[in-house]
Amino acid sequence: MPLHITDQITIEDWELTEQFVQASGPGGQNVNKVATAVELRFEAARSPNLPEPVKARLRRLAGRRWTKDGALILQVSETRHQARNREIARERLAALIAQALERPKRRIPTRPTLGSKRRRLQAKKVRGEVKALRGKVDPD
Repeated sequence: MPLHITDQITIEDWELTEQFVQASGPGGQNVNKVATAVELRFEAARSPNLPEPVKARLRRLAGRRWTKDGALILQVSETRHQARNREIARERLAALIAQALERPKRRIPTRPTLGSKRRRLQAKKVRGEVKALRGKVDPD
C-alpha cells in the first residue's frame, strides 16, 4: 500500500524495497533463526513524486544512509516483530521526507548598531587599562 506523506506527496510501492535480515543483539536462538530486522530501500533520486529541492534536502538529511545510486536505506531492528519493525521503518521514512519538505528560513544578515560598537570599544578600553595596571610597581 502506498505511503502517504502529505495530500500532494505519496510514495508508491514500486519505489520501496523491503528486505528482511537477521537482527543482531539479544534474543537468544530466536535471533539466529528468524529474520526480523527490516532494511527499507527508497529510490529517492528516481522518485517522480518528490520535487528536486526536496530531494536535495533529503540527501543532506540522510547523510550516510544515502547510496551512490540515489537510494535511501533505513535499517530497523528495534523489536522482535517483523511487522512492527516494518512499521517503524515506514514511519521514519515518512518523518524524514516530511522534514525535507520544510524549506529552511533564509537568514537575513544584520549589522551591529553604532551604540553597540561604541559599548564594545569602551569595554575593550577599560579591560586594557585594568591589564596595564597589573605591571610591576616602581620602587620610587
